Amino acid sequence: MKGLSLWIQDYAYISSDLQIKFFSSAIIIILLWFVRFVVLKMVWRNTEDVKARYNWRKGLTYLAVIIGVFLVGRIWLKGIESVATFLGLLSAGIAIALKDIVANVAGWLFIVWRRPLSIGDRIQIGDYRGDVIDIRLFQFTLLEIGNWVDADQSTGRIIHIPNGMILSRMLANYSKGFQYIWNEIPVLVTFESDWKKARKILSAVADKHAEHISKAAEKRLKEASKKFMIFYSTLTPTVYVSVKESGVMLTIRYLCEPRNRRGSEQAIWENILEEFGKNADIDLAYPTQRFYNNLKEGSRKV
Repeated sequence: MKGLSLWIQDYAYISSDLQIKFFSSAIIIILLWFVRFVVLKMVWRNTEDVKARYNWRKGLTYLAVIIGVFLVGRIWLKGIESVATFLGLLSAGIAIALKDIVANVAGWLFIVWRRPLSIGDRIQIGDYRGDVIDIRLFQFTLLEIGNWVDADQSTGRIIHIPNGMILSRMLANYSKGFQYIWNEIPVLVTFESDWKKARKILSAVADKHAEHISKAAEKRLKEASKKFMIFYSTLTPTVYVSVKESGVMLTIRYLCEPRNRRGSEQAIWENILEEFGKNADIDLAYPTQRFYNNLKEGSRKV
């Protein structure tokens, strides 16, 4: 071993002290990688939960990197015994040159500390909407929804968002706190229709599809009120009445789960069309034109 060290020193011009540092650093990295590998194997054997596996993999990666940087840094920076001094010098040197990277790291620390979003959450940040599928040191990743696709359905695109955006842009989380959203379905019937009867039908349809959600939402609301100032006087489905140019507008307002908005709309519309089809005195309205013939319909000239 000593002969190999001398050979490297003679031919590669690497001193024995530098060789020891390289060797020690390599041993630390290999040991940390091996421990992470073994623990992940154990996790994979004991659970098939995709989210739990992801959290373990991410958590162990972060832990291994932090420990590795600290131990390897102590080997190469023995002259700087104070970690605080080292971090101060490092941050002062890169703050100006790497402004965006620093902002992204700060955003990642904010995400880890305050948890404004987590894996699996449906969010909107700025103009981007989607489900969070990955969180890394410099960016988090969304599976996009909306855009050219209606009713918050997935587009299939992957969007990488810099972590720094979370400190400067508006963030809306569909999944945190209350965990339900209000949805509205406008139904326009003609002026000649029995709108009171139509309203009763719509109320019955809404109760059929959304009343169970309202009961579950009451429990969620009590839990959310411990952390947020959230208050609703009623959580049951409601039908509002207004008048439009082409008829009477009956708007169903009900609670639904964020990922089930389109599915709930489809089920409710199918039920509405079935019920309206049974009643001859209720017709859906649409924009129409009427032509006036003054000679036939107007008053006679004297």
